[in-house]
Amino acid sequence: MKKKILLSIILVINCQTYPKNIEILKPLPSNTSKSVRNGLDVLIEDYPNILKDKKVGLVTNHTGITKNLENNYKVFQMNPDIALKKIFAPEHGFFGEASAGAKVNYKNKNFKKAEIVSLYGKNRKPTKNMLKGLDLIIYDIQDIGSRFYTYISTLGIVIEAAAEQDIEIMILDRPNPISGQIIEGAILDTSFKSFVGYYPIPIRYGLTVGELTNMAINENWLSPPPKKVTIVKMDGWRRSMFFDDTDLPWIPPSPNIPNLETAIIYPGMCLFEATNLSEGRGTYKPFLQIGAPWIKKDLINQLKTLKLEGVIINFTKFSPKTIPGKALNPKFENDTCYGSIFNITEKHKYKALETALRKISIINENYNDKFNFNSNTLNKLYGNNSLTNYLNTLSQSNNLNKQNALLDLLHKEGKALKRFSKKSLKYYLYN
Repeated sequence: MKKKILLSIILVINCQTYPKNIEILKPLPSNTSKSVRNGLDVLIEDYPNILKDKKVGLVTNHTGITKNLENNYKVFQMNPDIALKKIFAPEHGFFGEASAGAKVNYKNKNFKKAEIVSLYGKNRKPTKNMLKGLDLIIYDIQDIGSRFYTYISTLGIVIEAAAEQDIEIMILDRPNPISGQIIEGAILDTSFKSFVGYYPIPIRYGLTVGELTNMAINENWLSPPPKKVTIVKMDGWRRSMFFDDTDLPWIPPSPNIPNLETAIIYPGMCLFEATNLSEGRGTYKPFLQIGAPWIKKDLINQLKTLKLEGVIINFTKFSPKTIPGKALNPKFENDTCYGSIFNITEKHKYKALETALRKISIINENYNDKFNFNSNTLNKLYGNNSLTNYLNTLSQSNNLNKQNALLDLLHKEGKALKRFSKKSLKYYLYN
């Protein structure tokens, strides 16, 4: 069966065509080793003259590095044929120095003659004046494959802003660190579109940034359509790969995603941001540990009886604190929280969303007098109101079969995920 699925993916990729405004730049040399080159490396090594005489704007941060840890902006600035005019920084800042939600301002700051502009301050969309004089905007940021991780929202907004000014876009593709084969979670209902949900895709969407761009343009999710988009493919990356299957250096993409394990668990545990439990911010194990001062140890026993795949769950206690650049005034600051800590044992089997939903369900059932959530925030994170409706129904009904209700929610999601998987297949750039 797996061979048939792989063959169908190969056939789709080989036979697909793209609209005239999308160009796919493939790696030139055949990569016979297991080495992975990201889009930046392919651009530099295989297409060294393609940026000649271009006035470039670069959307990037500290993750925009080559395989040899060279910053993209430094590589461009060392090339006398490339005119790097502006650098646009997303949430968390150009250097990855800002905690979640912290506004960043680089007014009157230049970096070796390239002006730095924050897209997470006064403006999230580049203004006409910011884009003035640019021929090309390059996007080069390492993402983590979760819909509510805001870098991809910045991507869509920048593409739309560039289209309004008739400016070309180039995407330097990078790995989806949590693999391109696993998709999970609700698909965004566009009536809940926000900065933490810019596209009608699942929470864990299983695409690279290049593939997402390909799909978003072809499905008319972005308006107006861009003048021209060039996607520079990676070399050697395969859909089955997690980031640690590549030989690329891991750079924490934001202050609270310090490692791959956190990135894998994040698509589910981030939902706790909408609740009155600590999601572990203000500790050095964010999202891996979830708790509150009123959680009891018997919660862990209930979680363990579920026999969730790919993860070990243990009891823990922690005390959130303000950590400059990581967490400012976290929930339950300086209080002792009790709860669970997760350790992933099998990344291919771990189900981030199901694990999180089952934990939320158990807490809602056992701590109904203490547990609460912000419906507006949860709807935006989850992508629709089905989870809040489910939780509200649990709270209001004593006769509801809670296990069957959750299974029904997961079943409905599964059917929608199958449709998304089928639709996204034709936009794959990799086997």
